[in-house]
Amino acid sequence: MKRWYGKLLGFFAGAALFRTNPLFGALVGLLIGHAFDIDWFRLRRDNPYAALGLTSDASDAEVDQAYRRLISQYHPDRMAGAAAELRQQAEARAREINQAYDRIKSLRQRR
Repeated sequence: MKRWYGKLLGFFAGAALFRTNPLFGALVGLLIGHAFDIDWFRLRRDNPYAALGLTSDASDAEVDQAYRRLISQYHPDRMAGAAAELRQQAEARAREINQAYDRIKSLRQRR
């Protein structure tokens, strides 16, 4: 996905903010806008495929299979007899898996 609007907004915002030297401000804004466009500031946990151990070119069947495998492994009901700390870790991991699966499904419905 090629984005360009971060560079444009950065260019104009930098020129407006550095009124004493608008060319320098535009250059700085352009660089910051470029960084936003190529996702330098994006958190790495935003990748739902990584939470399921997949790549973004995985098929729907592979996504469903990975989800079922992981949720059966980390479902909190399977940890009923385990220590409280292990149950909490399993609940957190199951929540992460569910969120990633929901995010993938919503992303694929938009296509």
